Amino acid sequence: MKAYDADAEDDETWALCADAENLFGDPPAPARGTYELIGCAPEGTLREVLARARADGSAPLGTLALEILDKQGERVEEWSLEDVRVLGDRPCARDLSLRDITIEAREAPHNPFDYPQCPPLSPGYRLLGREDVPHGSCRDLAHVPEGQPDPVEPPVRLLGCSPQGALRTALDAGEEDLGHAKLIRLDTAGRPVESAVEGELVAWIPSARGRGLVDLTLEPWSERPPTAAEEVWELWDTGPPSEPGRWARCGPEGRRHWRHTAREHHQPGRPDAEPGATYHLEGRLIIDEPGFFCALGEAVNGPGGYFGWGLDALADCLRGRWGARLPFTLVWHDAEVARTCLGLVPRTGDRPWTFEELLAFLVDEGVDVRLD
Repeated sequence: MKAYDADAEDDETWALCADAENLFGDPPAPARGTYELIGCAPEGTLREVLARARADGSAPLGTLALEILDKQGERVEEWSLEDVRVLGDRPCARDLSLRDITIEAREAPHNPFDYPQCPPLSPGYRLLGREDVPHGSCRDLAHVPEGQPDPVEPPVRLLGCSPQGALRTALDAGEEDLGHAKLIRLDTAGRPVESAVEGELVAWIPSARGRGLVDLTLEPWSERPPTAAEEVWELWDTGPPSEPGRWARCGPEGRRHWRHTAREHHQPGRPDAEPGATYHLEGRLIIDEPGFFCALGEAVNGPGGYFGWGLDALADCLRGRWGARLPFTLVWHDAEVARTCLGLVPRTGDRPWTFEELLAFLVDEGVDVRLD
């Protein structure tokens, strides 16, 4: 690991560190919360589930979409809850012909904003289930606070650091304000692999790892790398991969992170191949959507190559400056593996893209895809 001055224009190296503690941090699973559907007129499945909840104490509903309506009753935006469980109901104090329904759920990760707000004079929300099946309507939504404090993450400890430059000067002078630094993962040859975390250096102690070394404490203000980054970095420890398919040694989350590591190593100044080229997509290992993008990056730019981490990024790459330029031919070998593993059902919600959908996207963008 290397720590350097995040404020300096020339990226002055402050320390080389043997190891780090508390570096990785996966985002917590979306918390379940309690909500009130105020002034609700339930229909269909919601009415049936509500009846079961009254009898059994609670009942599962699944996905619930709230369509925000304008004053004319037209759709403005949609906000969703997942894994919804109906807990009970009571008469609505605003209108005794309606019900206030209590539910427990978690917010959908693709929601366009943190919490829905109806515009002035709106009648409220239209309630929908999967495939837009009507569930009725409600006039308002209230989130019931749980009162649970946010979890406190421990600081990152940089172990066995050899301070240099301005950091060495600050330590020798006994300064308390050490500034903020960025941590970079290095391979065995000392070449950067990927940015790790950025934050404030708040403390130091002499290190037990050797004379003249120190252990630094860094309070991150950027996101920590996910746990899956560690297995990816280990595969890049001797430098960028020299043979294709090393990404397949990672688990599902590791394959997701591989795309970001590959992107950091892309050389944007390298010229694109001439239009009309043919690339070979090795499909034996494509068993999920991240694997497709790992394999596609290698097909275009060689082992460890990058050519998009999602469809929006892929569309940008197809415009040039990322190794290939349309028109070109993509020969997809062993395509049946992806056809089987990625499924055939239409896309809904945040489900990964299927083989047929990926294929249609490539063709629509102008790629000549040939299945082998």
